[in-house]
Amino acid sequence: MKRLRITLVAAALLVAGIGWLLLPDWMEDGIPPSVHTRPLAERIEAGRYLARAGNCVACHTAQGGPEYAGGRRIGTPFGAIYSTNLTPDPATGLGDWTEQDFYRALHHGRSRDGRRLYPAFPYPNYTQVTRRDADAIFAYLQSLPPVRRAPPPPELRFPYNTQLALMVWRALYFDPAPAQAGDGGLDTLAANERGAYLVEGLGHCNACHTARGPLGGLRAGADYDGGPIPSLNWDALPLTREAPMSDADAAQMRSLLSTGVSARGAVSGPMAEVVFHSLQYLRDDDIAAMVDYLRRLPRRAASAAAPVRAAANPDDPFLARGATLYRTHCRDCHGDDGQGRPFAIPALAGNPLVTAASPNNAIQSVLFGGFAPSTAGNPRPYGMPPYAHRLDDTELAAVLSYIRASWGNAAPAVAPAEVRRR
Repeated sequence: MKRLRITLVAAALLVAGIGWLLLPDWMEDGIPPSVHTRPLAERIEAGRYLARAGNCVACHTAQGGPEYAGGRRIGTPFGAIYSTNLTPDPATGLGDWTEQDFYRALHHGRSRDGRRLYPAFPYPNYTQVTRRDADAIFAYLQSLPPVRRAPPPPELRFPYNTQLALMVWRALYFDPAPAQAGDGGLDTLAANERGAYLVEGLGHCNACHTARGPLGGLRAGADYDGGPIPSLNWDALPLTREAPMSDADAAQMRSLLSTGVSARGAVSGPMAEVVFHSLQYLRDDDIAAMVDYLRRLPRRAASAAAPVRAAANPDDPFLARGATLYRTHCRDCHGDDGQGRPFAIPALAGNPLVTAASPNNAIQSVLFGGFAPSTAGNPRPYGMPPYAHRLDDTELAAVLSYIRASWGNAAPAVAPAEVRRR
């Protein structure tokens, strides 16, 4: 009799688990109704702006392909997936979707048929997008020319390609925001609220600027501390700081986000793409709201997880060789003092990309070139040519070690093996 009870309890738990697995999101949480107080044309234009704030086009456009038609390969530690088609094509895109379906995807991370979506789609952030803004984005996407283009199937390894794995991941890392009725959206928020909404929600900044654990979830307690961007061979620099951000630093960041350059630096790598596709189109007050929000992030000391190595010895012959290479290949642009040229060539002295504990971004830039985006505020940016074909691994490591130990920089030396791994 006892064995029968245990069997019945186990069966009940199995049925409950299967029921939870299959339970659609509209039963998990209510979905607020649409509240349309603006003409369609106005919603479409608002949606265009919001889609840019969310940088939707970057992931949902394959290289050389039609905008928003999907098919871009997105690498993860668990295999690759391909972005979906957001155009209103009924067979391969969102043509048969409704506003309810689209809001459910953003808010709950569920597809139209109830399937759990892979979190490479940043619904842990988009869950904060209001119903009003979701409807505006959907109206904009529905106004695009339909493109019939089905993305390739995912290439994830087992068991990461199963809905069961996604159920476990969501239980660990995803908590949908409360569904709120009403007519609120980005354009109704005060400046301090807009910054949080853009950084934490639409802009999904922590998706890159927070390190991830072995299962792909954001590491607890490491918000905005930076870390490797999986499968891109770049690091996201930390947005937290040890000291308060000064007004001058805030002005530099506003310039970087809106134009891609500032008096001291320039964005490159994945961040250049974000500025090119998204941030350059945001209004000045929204950029300012984002920077003000970042200024309010809790101050934190340098991550204890960062590798601790001794700073380079300035008398090392390896650095002397790097100095010679610098004078030959770098000095004409970056100067004897490493100060570069304001709003044109980034300074190397005190540059966070140069002095980061990990030399990864500096190695990437020297190997493959550094290119700021072309923006309305900086339409003809300077670029740095690649040196992978001109310098060998030891020479690249020497010049980088010299740069990381000069003009007040005190970062660890770079080993040739670190260059070779790229």
